[in-house]
Amino acid sequence: MTSTAHLATVPPPTGWNALPPEYAIPEKAPSEAEAREYCRRLARSHYENFSVASWFLPSRLRQDFFNVYAYCRISDDLGDEVGDSAASLRLLDEWEAELNACYDGRPRHPVFVALSETVRKFEIPQQEFVDLLTAFRQDQAVSRYETFADLLGYCRYSANPVGHLVLYLCGYRDHERQLLSDYTCTALQLANFWQDVSADYAKGRVYLPLEDLRRFGVREDEIRTGRNSSAFCEMMRFEVERAREWFAQGLPLASKVSRELAIDIELFSRGGVEILNAIQRQGYAVLGRRPAISKTRKLALVARAALGKIL
Repeated sequence: MTSTAHLATVPPPTGWNALPPEYAIPEKAPSEAEAREYCRRLARSHYENFSVASWFLPSRLRQDFFNVYAYCRISDDLGDEVGDSAASLRLLDEWEAELNACYDGRPRHPVFVALSETVRKFEIPQQEFVDLLTAFRQDQAVSRYETFADLLGYCRYSANPVGHLVLYLCGYRDHERQLLSDYTCTALQLANFWQDVSADYAKGRVYLPLEDLRRFGVREDEIRTGRNSSAFCEMMRFEVERAREWFAQGLPLASKVSRELAIDIELFSRGGVEILNAIQRQGYAVLGRRPAISKTRKLALVARAALGKIL
């Protein structure tokens, strides 16, 4: 029988072993059909938000969205779920090598085998994929942001490339639409940050700008202890209103794209605003109590989007 003392000395899994086994880069590349199924399964089976959004995608684009989503999902997990910064950086380097191989026509990982066709078909610049990796590498070294401008710089890499990728898939390549998409994607990122203050702190990260903590007289120790002081809640009110302004700046995008994409943009934007509403409903006291959208409200959002598709 294994002793408890012995179990206590067993180190936690690291590197690829800390992630789902199917994430690892195989020795031999799968077939294109196997790679497409891999991305389809990853998007549909594990991640509810994508499954909901995909209801409104044109069927001709669905597989390409699955391929891009699979890339984004695994990239995010390499930066966030490994549990060791040095190991994350090493895996992100290996992942970027596979991205290079994708653009050179010789990938092994199923995500990149499937993504190769998407990249070729829509002429997607490699830099959009690289920018996401920049954000995940930054997470390994930077855990605090001095100013809101610094935080926006992070969102430039962590969120905005996703919007650009969606626009490429839908045939839009112009700067005007990309800029409007940036407002929406940054707003979504901010809403997630304000929703997850305690969870992010548990990972050693604070995305609230330090200049705002000082301005409102909030000590970081309040976040650590989960103390929703009046000063903290007032600061969160300010951050929520700021995120609402960014959502508002991105609203014109829906009128400049196809009806199908406009529905998805509305669904994600309203979902982000609902997160802000949930924060407001609990008096901006997000520490120790993650604001969430109820199933009823989620269904209402989807029903409204579906109605827009029908009318």
